[in-house]
Amino acid sequence: MRTPFPDDDSRLSLWSRVRRYAVPATMIETATARRAVGDWAGACTAAHLDVDLDLRAVARSYGTELASRIRADLRHLAPDLLRWHMPRIAPDGLLRPGLTLALARYDAPGRDGPHPVHLVVRTAPAWADAGQRMSLALWDGTRPGADARRHPHPRPHPRFRLDLHRHLWDARRTDELRARSGAAGEASAGGGPRRSDPRDAGSPARPAGHHVVQGFLDALPLDVPCAVDRWAAEAAILLRAEGRPEAGGRVAVRVGRHRLVLHLAPVGDGSGGERPGARRGGPVVTTAASDGTAGALPLLPDAATWLLPDLELLRADAVEAGELHPLVVSALLPDDASHGLSRAPVLDPAGRPRLVECRGAEHRIGLVDGVLTPLDHDPVEIRREELLVALTGTPLPCLRAIDEAHRNPHCLGGVRERLDHGDTAGALAIVEALLGPEATLRNGALRDALETAARRRLTYGLFRAGLVGPAPGRLRPGPRRPRDHRSHPRDTTGR
Repeated sequence: MRTPFPDDDSRLSLWSRVRRYAVPATMIETATARRAVGDWAGACTAAHLDVDLDLRAVARSYGTELASRIRADLRHLAPDLLRWHMPRIAPDGLLRPGLTLALARYDAPGRDGPHPVHLVVRTAPAWADAGQRMSLALWDGTRPGADARRHPHPRPHPRFRLDLHRHLWDARRTDELRARSGAAGEASAGGGPRRSDPRDAGSPARPAGHHVVQGFLDALPLDVPCAVDRWAAEAAILLRAEGRPEAGGRVAVRVGRHRLVLHLAPVGDGSGGERPGARRGGPVVTTAASDGTAGALPLLPDAATWLLPDLELLRADAVEAGELHPLVVSALLPDDASHGLSRAPVLDPAGRPRLVECRGAEHRIGLVDGVLTPLDHDPVEIRREELLVALTGTPLPCLRAIDEAHRNPHCLGGVRERLDHGDTAGALAIVEALLGPEATLRNGALRDALETAARRRLTYGLFRAGLVGPAPGRLRPGPRRPRDHRSHPRDTTGR
């Protein structure tokens, strides 16, 4: 279920914050550097992706050929790009908790013939999602490992799957993003490709039957744009992957609270299924029957259902190209030379004094020996003022400014955002730039935020070790984040 945002600006504002904090520039740079030298495990570590598979054990269980295929995929896995495209929920834009998502599917030999083995990525349950860490594992449905037994939903979710969307995590196929997201123009009248700017929301050419599908969706109370232009093509990819015929095929589509059925059969073929104004050969959308028959149909993945958030942000001028992931920018804007990251946090330069109005004059406070200190008061005066404060006196404005910076600084919102998204290093860098690396935190909102993040990281470690969980007789889960913890988390954009 998606959050009914009051207007597009609220949702775009949320997504712009997600793009700023969820995958920090330092994570992208480190993961990319490790992947470039073939260290896929180091890239996963940099992107906070725990590896729960052993390729030697895979070779013993499934054979060396399958292990080699998995190793090749892991070497080209871009874990930072995977984190960029993972499903998220409102109101914080955090990873959808308790999710198992398939990245790739392999046919492994078995006693009764080939059976599928999935390379999956899992997110922790909401009570143990500190650091927004993910885990990488294999799933074949017959031999669940210890990590799967601890997970609330170890089976791959049919709605959230990326095995048909490798361009969202495989560095070899990121160029497909432009076409698969609908950012590329269709063929021109001369047969050549039309070069269109994805930042332009208008597209003169539409697939056959587009206006029929869009007209149907316009009657639904939707606040998130659907990728209607790509539905027919993505449905054909899904049917081929499921081994079903494309001609006359049907695919279920989940749009908010509504479940629809997309018919790929030619429209106006004399079968009585014509819709007014439909063009021959276009798809048709109908409401799913209430008898549950749509549950047997293949479900169109969310990655193919909704418009790519990065396209929305670019078209609304909510972000600059340099603020997006480099692989995303190079795919969406191949002719744009500005593919570098410009999302580094703005920190106060170390040692640069800040001005405070104190006793009718402008005084300076700055870092001295790694501690925030008033620069225009001698140590004797500072000691006298501290004794006065201990006796319930009124402190100097310079001391009040320092105390406020320790307890409730102006950058507290940014620190909390980074802690929520797992960027502990970025949060600590901001705190150290403000207070100094040798500062001792005082009681207040800043210290509470850092201590809460530390306790939640301990809870995640206990969850990974199988020492804490919701099962009876075990330790109670750690402190929860003040947000919605219903069984069906709220999506940010239906993803």
